[in-house]
Amino acid sequence: MITHQLRVALLALSLSAACQTTSRSGTKSSSDYSVLTGEQLQERHYQNVYDAVLTLRSNWLSSRGVDSFRAPSQVWVYLDGARIGGLQTLTTVSTQGVSTVSHLSGLEATARWGIGHSAGAILIETGLGGDASRDDDADSVSTFARFDWFAYQGNDSVFRGAPIGPESYHNPILAGFYPDPSVTRVGDDYYLVTSSFAYYPGVPIFHSRDLVNWAQLGSVLDRPSQLPLDSAGISRGIFAPVIRYHAGKFYMITTLIDRGGNFFVTASDPAGPWSDPVFLPSVDGIDPSFYFDDNGKAYVINNGTPVGPPLYQGHRAIWMQEFDVASGTMVGPRTMIVNGGVDLSKKPIWIEAPHIFKRGGKYYLICAEGGTEYNHSEVVFRADAVGGPYVPGPLGAVNPILTQRHLDKARAAPVTSTGHADFVETQNGEWWAVFLATRPYGDDTYNLGRETFLLPVRWVNDWPVILSGDETVPYTARRPRLPRLTTNIPRTSGNFERRDEFDGATLAPYWQLIRTPRENWYDLTSSPGALTIRPRHVGFAPGGQPSFVGRRQQHLVASASTAMRYAPSVDGDKAGLVAFQNDQYYYFLAVTRVGGQNVVRLEKHAGASTGAEGTVVASAPVSVSSGKPLFLKVQARGGRYDFHYATREGEWKLLHGDADGSILSTKVAGGFVGTLFGMYAYSAAP
Repeated sequence: MITHQLRVALLALSLSAACQTTSRSGTKSSSDYSVLTGEQLQERHYQNVYDAVLTLRSNWLSSRGVDSFRAPSQVWVYLDGARIGGLQTLTTVSTQGVSTVSHLSGLEATARWGIGHSAGAILIETGLGGDASRDDDADSVSTFARFDWFAYQGNDSVFRGAPIGPESYHNPILAGFYPDPSVTRVGDDYYLVTSSFAYYPGVPIFHSRDLVNWAQLGSVLDRPSQLPLDSAGISRGIFAPVIRYHAGKFYMITTLIDRGGNFFVTASDPAGPWSDPVFLPSVDGIDPSFYFDDNGKAYVINNGTPVGPPLYQGHRAIWMQEFDVASGTMVGPRTMIVNGGVDLSKKPIWIEAPHIFKRGGKYYLICAEGGTEYNHSEVVFRADAVGGPYVPGPLGAVNPILTQRHLDKARAAPVTSTGHADFVETQNGEWWAVFLATRPYGDDTYNLGRETFLLPVRWVNDWPVILSGDETVPYTARRPRLPRLTTNIPRTSGNFERRDEFDGATLAPYWQLIRTPRENWYDLTSSPGALTIRPRHVGFAPGGQPSFVGRRQQHLVASASTAMRYAPSVDGDKAGLVAFQNDQYYYFLAVTRVGGQNVVRLEKHAGASTGAEGTVVASAPVSVSSGKPLFLKVQARGGRYDFHYATREGEWKLLHGDADGSILSTKVAGGFVGTLFGMYAYSAAP
C-alpha cells in the first residue's frame, strides 16, 4: 500500500522499430506534447490516470503517425522508485492528484534515465497527499544509483623510492591490465593497442610521441556491431590485437575467441571510426599479425596447430599466408614456418604472438614462447626471404631474448612473466620493445593482470636482444632519444591520482563495461555532474551484462572511492563499489536493504567456496537516501584489501579490514585479466 506522497511514476515503454525508422527531422520535441495538466484532466472528467495515458498515446500517434507503444502489460510502472506493474496498475489511481502527464522520446528517456535509445517514457507527476510524519528525505528515494565522482590513487613504494628525472621513465608504461601490446610508428607518432578480452569497448588505442607518455584516443571496437561479446567468459573475447600502418591506412587484426575467429578492421584516423570486422575464415588459430613488405606484398602470420598430431601438450606452430591488400582476402597456400619453437627436441610450448620485421635486408620473426605465465619468454628467428626458412638464434647465446623465469623468485619487487613483445624503430634509428609482464606481491600471485613495459633493443651480431643473463626488468630506465612531451596528459605510469567528476558528455575512455551492452542503462545527462546507473536484474553470473562501469586497478598499493546517492527500494536491491576480477571472484561493498532496513555490507564472492550468493563478510546499519551521498572506499595493500564507508566525506569508518585479496589474483581466479574497481547497481525485481 502506498501511504506517502507519490512524487513520480515512470512508465518505461519500448518503442517499436517503426518509430525509429519513420521519425522525421524537424519533429516537435516531447515537451510540445506535455499539455495535460491536472486542471485539464479534471475539466475533461477523466476517471483515472490510465485514461490520461491512453489519450496522450492517441495524441502522440496523431502527431507522429506511428504507434510507438506496445501492450500495457509490457509497460513498467515505478511509484517512488518501486516497480509495481504495468499500465493497468494505474487504473486505481485517481486523477485528482495528477499535476502533469508528459511523454519523452527514446533519446530523451535515455538522457534522463538510461532506459535505451529504442525506448520512450511517460512521466506522471502527482500529489496524493500522504504520511505527514514521513521524513523529508523520503522523497529523494530513487531506483537509480548516482555517483558524484570517482577517485583513484596509486602509491607503490618502488616509484616513491626511484623518482624519474628528465632523462628517465617508469615501467610499466601502461600500469594495470593492459596485456599483449602492439605498437607501430607513423612519422613521429606512435600508436599502441592491447587486449581487452570480454570488456567493452574493445582494444584500447593509445598515442605517444616519446614512447613513454601515452594518451588514450579511445577504443578500436566501440560499436556493438564490431564486438559481439554476449555471454562470453571474462577471459575470452578479444585476444592479442596487432596494429600496423600501410599506404595511408591503419590496420588492426585480432582474434575474437568463440565468435568468428580472426578478423581485421581499418581506419584512416587511428582515433576512429574503424570499419566493421572483416573475418578471415581460412586463418585458424590465434594471434594473427600483419606484415607489409616493401615490395607491396602483405602477409598474415599467426599461431596454429602443427602439421600432423601434436607431439606433446602445448605443441604449436607459426603459419604464414599471403594477404591481398586490394581485396582484403587471403590468397595462396598457408605455410608452416616454425614448428614448436626454438628447439623442438626440448618440447617448447605455446609458440605464439608472431611478428615479422625487416632490418639490413634480413627478415626477423619474434614470438612468445613458454606460455603467458611465469615461464613466459620472447624468442627470435631470422631468414633471408620472407617465406623462410627461419633459423632460430642460438639457444643461450641469443635465445631467449627476454625472460625472467630463471631469476630468484624471492628477489625484491620482482617483474615476471615477460614476453609477447612487439618492436618499433624510431625516427632516430633506435629500436624499442613493448612487452607484457607482471608484478607479483607473492609467489606468482598478482592482482593487476599483465601490464605493458618498455625497454630498448640492442643488436648483437645482427641479433636483437632485450635482456640477457641475470638482467632484471628495471622500474626506472633511460628514456628514448625522442622529443620530450610538452603537453599535460593523464599519467599511465608511476604513482598518480585521477578523479573523475563525470562532468563530460561521455565517459572517459578508460572506463569499461562487461560484455556488449544491448540497452542503455547509464548516462551523464539526467543528473549533470554525476554518473547515473539504472539497476537491472542482471548480476555477475557468467554471461550477463550487468549495470557495471569499471576502471583498472593499476598499483599494488591503491585506493578507489566514490560518492553515491542511492536508496534501495526493496529487499535485495543494491548498489555500490566493486573490486572485480571475474564473474565468480570479486568483492562488493554495497548499500542494500535487508528485512526492511538499509545496511552497508561487504560481500565476498570466491567461486565454489562461497557459493552462488557469496558470503556476507561484514554489515552495518546505515541511514541512506538518494538525496544525500554515502561515501565508499576500497584500499588495496598487495594481497590485503580494506573496505570503508562514510556518511560525511573524509570521515571513514572501517567496515572490514585485511580481507584476502588473493581471490582477485590470476593464480586463484584464473584467466588472463586483472582487477577492476567499479560502480555497480542491481535490482531485485526481474
